[in-house]
Amino acid sequence: MNVAPQGGRKHPEQAFIKVNTKNILFICGGAFIGLDRIILNRINTKQIGFQEKSKHNIDKSDNPLKYVIPEDLRKFGLIPELIGRLPVFSYLDPLDQDALKRILTEPKNAIIKQFKKLLELEGIKLNFEDKAIQYIAEQAIEFNTGARGLRALVEHLMLDIMYESPSDKKTKELNVDLKFVKAKFAEIKLGINKS
Repeated sequence: MNVAPQGGRKHPEQAFIKVNTKNILFICGGAFIGLDRIILNRINTKQIGFQEKSKHNIDKSDNPLKYVIPEDLRKFGLIPELIGRLPVFSYLDPLDQDALKRILTEPKNAIIKQFKKLLELEGIKLNFEDKAIQYIAEQAIEFNTGARGLRALVEHLMLDIMYESPSDKKTKELNVDLKFVKAKFAEIKLGINKS
C-alpha cells in the first residue's frame, strides 16, 4: 500500500511510502444504530399462509448483532467494496449495571475519583454511597446513554456542589447518598433546569 507522508491529495508531487499491510490488523468499529432492526427484519420474517412462526425467530432480549451477515451491512449503508475487505464480523454486548458501576469507580481516572480530587483541592472530602453509585449506573441504563453518558449524569449531580461547596468555608466533608441522587435524577426526568 502506498501512503502519502503529508496526507491526502494536497501535495500530488510528493513521494509515497510503501507499507506492507500483511501483518497489520484493521478493525472497523462503531455503534451501528439501526443495524439490529435490519437483522431482526431479516430473521423474523413470517411467511404468508397457515404456517406457524418461522423457526428462526429470536426475541429482543437476545443480541441481534450476533446474527449479522454482509448483506445486513450493505442494507445499513456500507459500500460493498468495504464490506468485502472485512473478513470477520463480531459484536459486543451492551454494558450491564455492574460494568457501568466499575467504570464509575475503578479506573485510574474514574469519573468519581476526578470529582473527589477536584473537591479535595478545595479542602473538602467527597464520599459517594455505594447505593448512590448503583443508582447512577441504573439510570445510565434507563437513559440508554452507556459509558459515555456517565460523565454527563455525574456532572449534573455535582454541578451545584462544585459551585456552592468551595465558597462555604464550613463544609469539610460531603456525602452523596441515594436520596440526593434520586432527587437530582427526578430533575433530569422532569426537565427542570435551575439556571
